[in-house]
Amino acid sequence: MSDALNALGAAIAAKHAVTPSIAFGELSLKVALADIVAVMAHLKEDAACRFTSLVDITAVDHPEGETRFTVVYHLLSMYQNHRVRLKVAVGEADMVPSIISVHPSANWFEREVFDMFGILFSGHPDLRRILTDYGFRGHPLRKDFPTTGYTEVRYDEVQKRVVYEPVKLVQEYRQFDFMSPWEGAQYILPGDEKKA
Repeated sequence: MSDALNALGAAIAAKHAVTPSIAFGELSLKVALADIVAVMAHLKEDAACRFTSLVDITAVDHPEGETRFTVVYHLLSMYQNHRVRLKVAVGEADMVPSIISVHPSANWFEREVFDMFGILFSGHPDLRRILTDYGFRGHPLRKDFPTTGYTEVRYDEVQKRVVYEPVKLVQEYRQFDFMSPWEGAQYILPGDEKKA
């Protein structure tokens, strides 16, 4: 299997400026940002590839990396029984070319990546939030997003409507178990006083 994947990676690298590698039994290709649409079209239309199914588009946030994000595409060729993973390094200010012209199903995947990571896709016909609310601030899958978020959404019975409030972290409802051995204190439990 790895010989076939190595041969496929070498054939793709001969036609495009990509860096192939085998990881987890799948072919991975590092692609330049400007070449993503051309590589996607080649992978879909070439008779040796026929990667016609776009499985997923996601991203990885690297706040300390030289490029902030990596956009990851997963493709499947049911004809060749192969999978390929494409990785594109994307800076925080960069725009990724949309691949909707090649894979129309990328529409909602690209919207999800925009909503969760804030990565913009140039040429996308309807780039708006898809998973969060319209007034939502920030992008939840960025590593600098606060774990509690910025606002809390709840239904208020008195006002009979949805209410948006800033998040408040209250300590008064926390339960502390002082008898727990995990707290680190040495407590004398009932019956232990006879040992001394």
